[in-house]
Amino acid sequence: MARGRARIAAMRPVNDAIARAAAAEREATNFAFTDDAVRHGRGDDRDIAILRGREAHGYGWDLANRYADGWYAAHVGWPHHYPDGIPSTTPLAERHAAYDRGFTDGGGDRTDLFDAARRAFTADMRSDNLPPPTVITVTGRPLPSSWPKPSDHPRPARWSRRLLILPAEAVDTDPAWDFLALTQARCGAEAATIVILTPAGFADAARAVREQHNTIPADTAHAQAQLSALLQNREYDDVLVALQGRDLDLLDSIANVLPLARTMERTRNSRLQQRGHLRTWLDRGLAEGQTLAQGHIRWGKAIPFLHASLGEFTARHVGASSGKGHLIRITIGDALAHGFAAPDGTRLSPETPVSSKAKLRPAMAAALRAFAAATPLMATAPLLAA
Repeated sequence: MARGRARIAAMRPVNDAIARAAAAEREATNFAFTDDAVRHGRGDDRDIAILRGREAHGYGWDLANRYADGWYAAHVGWPHHYPDGIPSTTPLAERHAAYDRGFTDGGGDRTDLFDAARRAFTADMRSDNLPPPTVITVTGRPLPSSWPKPSDHPRPARWSRRLLILPAEAVDTDPAWDFLALTQARCGAEAATIVILTPAGFADAARAVREQHNTIPADTAHAQAQLSALLQNREYDDVLVALQGRDLDLLDSIANVLPLARTMERTRNSRLQQRGHLRTWLDRGLAEGQTLAQGHIRWGKAIPFLHASLGEFTARHVGASSGKGHLIRITIGDALAHGFAAPDGTRLSPETPVSSKAKLRPAMAAALRAFAAATPLMATAPLLAA
């Protein structure tokens, strides 16, 4: 017990340092998100007040929010009232002091008996508090920043009619995060058009793999000419943009160069989610002679096994196979999906072995799309009907 207490005491500074570092990183992420929202016009008055509390008074995230609560209450004509029920490790006196300062900076005066009525009247007359006029905007060419994230709803497309735009940081030494390597590992991906934004501007993948740092070109017109020369007025069915932040702003400014395609999407959020979005987009690629069905795959889990369905077909993980790995079965109702052939005449087996559980989802999705696009053989059609 003495050794245990000594160990806990020795580890306390380390654990405290880890907690402080995590809190600092969380605050930096929150401020960065708020700053980005304000910079792109998505933030409101309260977001601006949060940044003002940090810059003018040096507040952290918690106190900056309390400052913004007070400032916004005074700005819109609300009475002075401390927010309750907000969990925080900051002392209550500091939070109330930050709220009072924000309330005063927003125009509030707690010593004036008619202060609340005066501010409410002023707020009602302020033009920025009036409902905005309804404006119907018709955009013929949506900006890449407004494109949706990839999903499995769109129709698969041939690799020769697909366009992928990557940042230079996507070429990573770690194979798990090398987006270019993940793309080139797919069968048929060599026919796709892959463009990478390098320090010198836009370049094709063969020339850009040596670039390791991502710097926005100073000359937007030069970047536009580079991208236009790479695309060469080709027609595409499927476009994916994996740029973020300032890279995406640059692409928005030259969006008139991008082709209008049937499906236009972009990756977003954290890098882990961006990799998931990229894999979803890669799954929709069609190699020569390959046929896949489109549609959303519905996933479920009947403990302890995974299952998924697409149309009339259901893929089930049924446990270990007779050899090594795991077994997937494709069924129609309660019967195995016998008697289906690929477009080239190859019979499809309803049982597929998979080497590991990590490959279950991709294998089940590929098998479902292959069966949903297959043709029933005439010899087995009466049996299926029966």
